[in-house]
Amino acid sequence: MSTDYQTAREALGGRLRELRVEAGLEGKGLAAKLGWPPSKVSRIQNGKQTPTLEDLTGWARATGRPDLEAELHGLLAGLETKQRHRSWRGQLAGGHRGRQEIAVRQTDTTTMIRGLEVSRIPGLFQTPEYARAIFDFSAEFRGIPPTTEAAVETRMRRQEALYDPEKTFRFLLCEAALYHRACSADVMAEQLDRLYNLVGQRRIELGILPFGAQLRRTAPHAFWIYDRRLVVVETISEELWLTGEEDIKLYERAWDWLDESAEYGPSARHLIGRARASLGLP
Repeated sequence: MSTDYQTAREALGGRLRELRVEAGLEGKGLAAKLGWPPSKVSRIQNGKQTPTLEDLTGWARATGRPDLEAELHGLLAGLETKQRHRSWRGQLAGGHRGRQEIAVRQTDTTTMIRGLEVSRIPGLFQTPEYARAIFDFSAEFRGIPPTTEAAVETRMRRQEALYDPEKTFRFLLCEAALYHRACSADVMAEQLDRLYNLVGQRRIELGILPFGAQLRRTAPHAFWIYDRRLVVVETISEELWLTGEEDIKLYERAWDWLDESAEYGPSARHLIGRARASLGLP
């Protein structure tokens, strides 16, 4: 079983455990309500057994949360990492929170994350208000339940990894990401201030690809590389999880070639500060 599959299964188990606890049920009590052996509840919660759609429906109803069936079914749909294509329609059927829980687990099990963002600030660096705006517009665009507050909370929890001394984060941002905004000018100003302060922090390497930079490889889309085991690519309709060695090498080469043209340190701060000044705010 692949690490990525197990990570997603543990995230689902953690979400189910949370529902059980919120309902005030012990594992044995929930098992009795469902007519299961207690060991089944334990195995599912601990990511040792993959639940069926019927199991998730029963769990949601037994814990008094039938409204979360779609979210749980969406999490199950996202489990199969052997499938390169994961539709957003399936993953986000119950809102954004479930996918954010998977992101938390992926980050927890990764030592180094490298990423490229073309037109927005990476989730790991977002302020709560910026993240809220991104989730709100995404929910409206996709016509999904607006589970924004829960998604923001989970994204902020994921950012705790930035202070883990065992982890390294290396990100490239196209300068356009400093100007494109799906939020108010005030929120963008706060976001740019945070980004400015992240430059130069230990274990965080933040490079900006300036307008007009000469590139050996252009930046066609955003992607994230988790250690040397997984590349995640987002498109409008789906998310690609690439685990093949050749795919990973290709994206590592793309990242390295783009990194050659990136500005770091004081130069990166200058570009961020220029974008901040363009907002015309104090």
